[in-house]
Amino acid sequence: MSKVVILGVFVADTAYRAARAPRMGETIMGESFALGPGGKGSNQAVASAKAGAETHFITRLGRDTFADMALKTWADAGVTPVITQHEDGYTGAAYIFVEAATGNNAIIVCPGVAGSICPADIDARADLIGNAAVFVTQLEQPMDAAMRALQIAREGGATTILNPAPAATLPDGMLALCDYVTPNETEAEALTGIAVTGLEDATRAAARLTEMGARAVVITLGENGALYYGAGQNVHVPAFNAGPVAETTGAGDAFNGGFAAALATGMEPVDAVRFGCATASISVTRPGTAPSMPSLSEIKALLARN
Repeated sequence: MSKVVILGVFVADTAYRAARAPRMGETIMGESFALGPGGKGSNQAVASAKAGAETHFITRLGRDTFADMALKTWADAGVTPVITQHEDGYTGAAYIFVEAATGNNAIIVCPGVAGSICPADIDARADLIGNAAVFVTQLEQPMDAAMRALQIAREGGATTILNPAPAATLPDGMLALCDYVTPNETEAEALTGIAVTGLEDATRAAARLTEMGARAVVITLGENGALYYGAGQNVHVPAFNAGPVAETTGAGDAFNGGFAAALATGMEPVDAVRFGCATASISVTRPGTAPSMPSLSEIKALLARN
């Protein structure tokens, strides 16, 4: 069974590339602008589907141009949308500043009508969630919806992944519902109070997260790959050199989507982390978020070369 079910948010990414971010009250000239599909959950769903897993995405959309973009994005990637559409709200949008010299980014997300996803929406999809091989969620939709979905997934026997992004205080018991929690360095520090500046720090933070209830932890380390900690293992998986970095936006989503797809097809955890790192390494060589997600054949080719 290779079904991946993802709960999350779609937003239209409005990406501005410039030498630097403007100061408050200042206007500067940018180098380029791009409009494209985004949102952590949606990006992860696209990455998972393109990586070969049967992928279903649960969310809410408005009835507007950005919703049309979402539906086309999922159709092109092979994602099955599990959605409701609403006249009384807008489809989400994100402001993304990209630093031209480095490709690093800063982001503001407005989830729109997806910000009103509630536990009743999750209960309506209980059969789908409980019968998944892997269930994934993040924190862009309301916390109570994410918590309910993790409960249903755990009760149904799905492998559960929480990508705790954007960083937030988690309710009691949430980590105990997670087979894997996948923070980046910043999110790991927010959850544990341990600043992650290297592998030793990452190991300490991962150990703390298991003490807090997670069964296993994957801390993504940007250009340094990822650390897997769990089941008696502590393994650093380096990133791959897939080419020059164009933009790091969406790299974490690429990792999570690839990781989920790999687990759903039966890979062992460390191999799935390696698969996720390959997925992310390819994604950063391309601009954009969902459009940067690689195909299964591209991921396999990179793994074969390494």
